[in-house]
Amino acid sequence: MSQQAPAMRISRPHWQALLDELESARRQRHLVTYRALLERLQLPAPAMQTLAAALEHLAALDAQAERPLRSALVISQSASRLPRTGFFECVARLGRFAGPADGPAAASWHAGEVARVFEFIYPEIS
Repeated sequence: MSQQAPAMRISRPHWQALLDELESARRQRHLVTYRALLERLQLPAPAMQTLAAALEHLAALDAQAERPLRSALVISQSASRLPRTGFFECVARLGRFAGPADGPAAASWHAGEVARVFEFIYPEIS
């Protein structure tokens, strides 16, 4: 894991629940909001920081395995319907995206990544 990534503080059951939620969203070809994930996973406080760290860790694992980034399925409730800025900073560190975290380049890259995630079959990870 890169030095910039937050420390992982998520229990194994919560990690598996996160993977299950993302796999369900992938199969249904749906995006899921951070808020919906927080409500479903019932993470302990600080829940948003824990979720962000887990999503960054998953992005690093997917990037290392040269897979589409499942964390791209998680978006903000804002009108942009894009992930938060931290997601784009993370994927930039991973060498997957270059450019500003908001605007047409980010939206275009995100749409392409989501399409790749929807088409990819992920191996079971425990």
